[in-house]
Amino acid sequence: MRIHSRSARQGRHFRLALQPGASLYDSLVGVLASAGVANASMTLLGGAFSHLDYCTAPPDPAHHRVVAYTEPISAGPAYLIFGNATLGKTDAGGALVHCHAAFCNAGGEPLGGHIIAQTTIIGPSPISVLVTALDGFELRATYDAETNLRLLQPHGAEDHDPA
Repeated sequence: MRIHSRSARQGRHFRLALQPGASLYDSLVGVLASAGVANASMTLLGGAFSHLDYCTAPPDPAHHRVVAYTEPISAGPAYLIFGNATLGKTDAGGALVHCHAAFCNAGGEPLGGHIIAQTTIIGPSPISVLVTALDGFELRATYDAETNLRLLQPHGAEDHDPA
């Protein structure tokens, strides 16, 4: 698989405290938009979700794509151990949050996968997030012929590695 990369000449760093009761998507997109950030790399440092939905991506049994995402799975209340997220744009220009995380369900079972940010709700205490703004280029979900999937890929800026 090819790696497409871009580098920013400077970066802005933030520490966020995502507020209880909101979706992970709304919390990240809203706060970062107000700071003028449309593209970012993020680390979620742990905390409780009152509800968490996720999916996994096993190999595609039909071999049409590299992976085939499962239907959403409800973990219910969950504790985030650690996660990474990327903020970019959909083809239509809307905000897109792509997040993978390790977490435990209410029974303590360790789980992990792709977090559905729109339906995952922050629990009773703020969740800390470290953010690096990716200024100077954008991440856009575009079709990738090698994987046969829509992937966040860098676009813009002249200082890139031809992969």
